[in-house]
Amino acid sequence: MPDTTPDDILARAQAPALNGRPVRKDEIELLDRGVYVESWLPERRSRRKPLLFIHGELGGSWTWERFLGYFAGRGWEGHALNLRNHHWSQTADPAELSFETFVGDVQAAMAHLGPGVVLVGHGMGGLIAMKAAESRPQAGLVLLAPELPGDIRAHVPSHVIREVPELYGRAVLGWETLPERLQRDYPDLTLADVLRIQHLMGQKPHESGRARRTMLRGVRVDPAALAGSPRLVVGAGLDRTVPIETTERLARWLDAQYEPFAAHSHYGLIMGERSFGQVADTVRAFLEAHRL
Repeated sequence: MPDTTPDDILARAQAPALNGRPVRKDEIELLDRGVYVESWLPERRSRRKPLLFIHGELGGSWTWERFLGYFAGRGWEGHALNLRNHHWSQTADPAELSFETFVGDVQAAMAHLGPGVVLVGHGMGGLIAMKAAESRPQAGLVLLAPELPGDIRAHVPSHVIREVPELYGRAVLGWETLPERLQRDYPDLTLADVLRIQHLMGQKPHESGRARRTMLRGVRVDPAALAGSPRLVVGAGLDRTVPIETTERLARWLDAQYEPFAAHSHYGLIMGERSFGQVADTVRAFLEAHRL
């Protein structure tokens, strides 16, 4: 991309299309938990259900900006949670945080938004969403390349779990490398997408090893507790983090609608400038079909 600096690329990447409709931004602060929620709202309120977006490892509300713009421009309230010590939420010692901490963050946001909320989770955020939904009423569940519950997760050897450090960063997720190599690994991401993800993953560079170890050991989820609301699982054919065959297995286990995207990657599903739109269209069709 000639005559373009990395700053130019980052600035352009942070301007999602809004379908030409008025959108206003707001925020929710859950002060007792130190949690910040970024909200994108349609200018005119509608009867559509609010969407609560839950990010994965080393993420934040920034991972959902394209989805927030897409859905707010079409009449949905979008609320992107920042888990404790992520992006704009309160700084905390990651070593003291746990998977249960993050589930509590989501449940607090659900309580604030009310029982009509639709949970939308990505990666570890999808597993957190499932666990939070067990004990809190919600209107629907959308899982994008989610980590699997322990009930159907492949066994992880004990020595692998023990090797997870108390704190970890981009290297564990494969993002501590050259942008050009990442673009080869994630062909549905533009260079602008890659630079932006790398930059923002490094904003609060340490993730909770305790939470990752809990996930690897296996988090039990009761599928019967999720059966009362519509469920959608989305898989990505180029996903090296959550292989597409595992998402199909999860959809069968949850008796959920399943939508695979063969040419999408783990991050391309939600953050790809060229690729996110197909996924957003599918989620929108699911919401409309169930009048959410």
